[in-house]
Amino acid sequence: MGSGQVTSSVPSGPSDFQGKRVTVAGLGVSGVPAAKVLHARGAVVTVVNDGDDARAREQAAELEALGITVRLGDGETLPEGTELIVTAPGWKPDKPLFLAAEKAGVPVWGDVELAWRLRGPDAAPWLAVTGTNGKTTTVQMLASILKAAGLRTAAVGNIGVSLLDAVLGEERYDVLAVELSSYQLHWAPSLRAHSAVVLNLAPDHLDWHGSMEAYARDKGRIYEGNKVACVYNVADKATEDLVREADVEEGCRAVGFTLGTPGPSQLGVVDGILVDRAFVENRHENAQELAEVSDVDPPAPHNIANALAAAALARAFGVPASAVRDGLRAFRPDAHRIAHVADIDGVAYVDDSKATNTHAAEASLASYEPIVWIAGGLAKGATFDELVARSAKRLRGVVLIGADRALIRDALARHAPEVPVVDLDRTDTGAMLQAVTEAKRLAQPGDTVLLAPACASMDMFTNYNQRGDVFAAAVRELGA
Repeated sequence: MGSGQVTSSVPSGPSDFQGKRVTVAGLGVSGVPAAKVLHARGAVVTVVNDGDDARAREQAAELEALGITVRLGDGETLPEGTELIVTAPGWKPDKPLFLAAEKAGVPVWGDVELAWRLRGPDAAPWLAVTGTNGKTTTVQMLASILKAAGLRTAAVGNIGVSLLDAVLGEERYDVLAVELSSYQLHWAPSLRAHSAVVLNLAPDHLDWHGSMEAYARDKGRIYEGNKVACVYNVADKATEDLVREADVEEGCRAVGFTLGTPGPSQLGVVDGILVDRAFVENRHENAQELAEVSDVDPPAPHNIANALAAAALARAFGVPASAVRDGLRAFRPDAHRIAHVADIDGVAYVDDSKATNTHAAEASLASYEPIVWIAGGLAKGATFDELVARSAKRLRGVVLIGADRALIRDALARHAPEVPVVDLDRTDTGAMLQAVTEAKRLAQPGDTVLLAPACASMDMFTNYNQRGDVFAAAVRELGA
């Protein structure tokens, strides 16, 4: 919705905002810093925000003290004279504000686009990561590898340090490991990464993008203008298709990663070793050992894929093989990502509360066998037949919680009718202890009780972090 339009009056560099009338859409983690940055560069800033609650009024007061106009409770109307909109990434493209901007020929940028435009002449190149699942882990692995190579770097973007802070702060970086969501990429028309990866593609956020095609197209923007490597998932043809469609710089290469034996221009796995046949001399005959599968924590298949993707981006930047090994060994995953909580009576309890969609849950379920699966929550428009059909043979039993659990229950009835199912008809936080208790009853020694909900958490919990914490607390109470 106007995100690709660039007119002659639009700022093209850090010093071009003087006197420009810029509307910032949305307060919050990206809107407030964007408004301050633009105001400091001489722009005439108006902030519009849908909400008018206590937090919004507090933020508005802070900005108004600087001389910034804030309009609360009306994020729909385009302020008169607007020459540019800088939006929070979550604002949907079909909002009336953006439709009015498109009609008026006003371009729309996100916080990523703003950061990209504000980079100085000696700015650090970006190694960029997107995908339906695994983005955060891959970016953190990448940053760990880059640090092991002695490079000044940070994990930034949709994680950790904000891109504006990274670009405008006093610390100088050699290279940035950048996590980008489909929302952010939608509003980033001029982004050009050194190298980038789309880890995987599965239906997600379709209510925002409107269709799977639009979602994939926005993910694919990450490859536009890549300089050295477009990294794709050999097991996910859609990611390779996006590489084929991208307009890249002369000499930029397509580099695949695979859990199998790699061909030329690929990274893969041979006899428990992560190997590189892309960034070596005579790649048709030679391979470079990078690390052992046991260096990856945890060594679940989808996490090995994340490690290979991170390694490919690092190797594209010229990092030696030893740094890949050392960086992977030093990396520790965040909480709630296939995190082992405890072993009780021979049963392992694993927290993968971060598995908030079916694609992530399928990867998690593929890591264990047999499984008592705790699932459910807010489905976000997802369907579960494919997930259940592919995972049915691994299931010892299922415990369902959350508002949309019936969707999973019906899929289980169709594709795994022999699997015992406990359907907990409650959505209070305390349901988790009952779920864990029921899971213990279903489990046998050698099994894994796996929280991989395949759903969002906000029907019962503040976020997936709280859901995972409550699960871990319930497990500890069970084992006490």
